[in-house]
Amino acid sequence: MNRSAMREQAFKLIYSLEIQKVETKLEEQIDLFIESNNIVNEEAKDYIKDAILGIEENKEEIINKIEKNLKEDWKIERISKIDLAILKLAIYEIKYKNIPFKVVINEAVELAKKYAETSSKNFINGILASIVKE
Repeated sequence: MNRSAMREQAFKLIYSLEIQKVETKLEEQIDLFIESNNIVNEEAKDYIKDAILGIEENKEEIINKIEKNLKEDWKIERISKIDLAILKLAIYEIKYKNIPFKVVINEAVELAKKYAETSSKNFINGILASIVKE
């Protein structure tokens, strides 16, 4: 499984967790997702666990970065769950994983093209570009 495929799986789980607001342990949710999606690649499992747990651990800072870079009349509640999931993953990778921001932004835009509304790719690109400039 290549990095893009791993990132896409992590995005799907983040989105699922956004929708569900499940109260069970995050570790259990990750294991259940990996098992139900037949993910056997160890690198993929490690990547997904790291991304989900890392986003959870740094949730406040990630949300603050998104809120700080929204237009004045926008609130985070207005962002679609898909866009929010993409942004959380991308910000985590840029800020905490030292993955080159050009790669992360490109991958985030590709996820937006595949899963989100037409305007989302520009929105996500704009938010991430602002965060990188900080």
